[in-house]
Amino acid sequence: MECSRRLLHFALISLLLLPLFNCGSQHSSDEKYYLISANLQVPYWQSAKAGFFQAGSQLQVKVEFAGPNTYDPKAQQQEFQNAVSQKASGILLSAANPELMKPEIDAAIAAGIPVITLDSDSPSSKRLFFIGTNNYQAGMMGGKVAASQMHGKGNVVVFTMPGQSNLDDRLRGYRDAFASYPQIKIARIVDIHGDPRVAFDTTQEIIGKEKDKVDAFVCLEAQAGKEVANVLDRYNVKGKTVVAMDTDAETLDAIKRGAIVATIAQKPFTMAFVGMKLLDDLHHHALQPLNRNWAEDPFSPVPAFVDTGATLIDKNNVDEFLAAQKSATSK
Repeated sequence: MECSRRLLHFALISLLLLPLFNCGSQHSSDEKYYLISANLQVPYWQSAKAGFFQAGSQLQVKVEFAGPNTYDPKAQQQEFQNAVSQKASGILLSAANPELMKPEIDAAIAAGIPVITLDSDSPSSKRLFFIGTNNYQAGMMGGKVAASQMHGKGNVVVFTMPGQSNLDDRLRGYRDAFASYPQIKIARIVDIHGDPRVAFDTTQEIIGKEKDKVDAFVCLEAQAGKEVANVLDRYNVKGKTVVAMDTDAETLDAIKRGAIVATIAQKPFTMAFVGMKLLDDLHHHALQPLNRNWAEDPFSPVPAFVDTGATLIDKNNVDEFLAAQKSATSK
């Protein structure tokens, strides 16, 4: 009898201690999370990949970085479809074409796969929420710098990709910043179609024919700024204001030599790192129902928007930024 009581006591203690010895074992071997970008080769997305993989390593789950090697919304759509067909545990997506991706996101949500957008949103879809920069505020930040450098007057050329929601929000921010300066005019908006050579060729054309009519170049995505700077350097053109986006090495070098006045630094590593952690939580603690409009629910357990912040980088703090970047990437 005494022996039976001891065995029962031991069994109860073992059951109570079991969760402590198995912490972290909530993840199954078939879990897999996807980060799907708009262009795998851009340094911005390599930074995001590092954040995504670091979070996956901490959680001890499988992760995959997917997307086209050049800007190609249809190819991105196919990569997303592949992740859904592989029964992804969760998908982090930067929507190159928000409307193209809307039915795909909605279908994934209907299949029970949590989808979070980052960097570029698809706001009309049923994605759970957006992680990234407040792009309107980033545009306002850049617009104020450009207006100051132009002394409140002049013509501006904008390089962008219309229809991509993050870039459209940045342009709206620039327009509102320029609204206080009636002598500043956006003279031309150039769609680079994801190809930096368009920015190079267009700037070269402008410098050759219209250099006295254009006072500033505004670049709403990562690739155009360094191309504009290279053209201005090649033709030894001075006195033009260039405001860039993001922090690849060539852009930062152009700031140091004075070809670019400033760039707006986002946090792709943070976006993907936080996004991976949240996908994991959503997979293990599923929202019920997943396709509910959680953004308008006053008691929603998830946010509508996670703002990862942005920083203005110019000649005054570029060296400090480079030192911090080196420290972070060497860990």
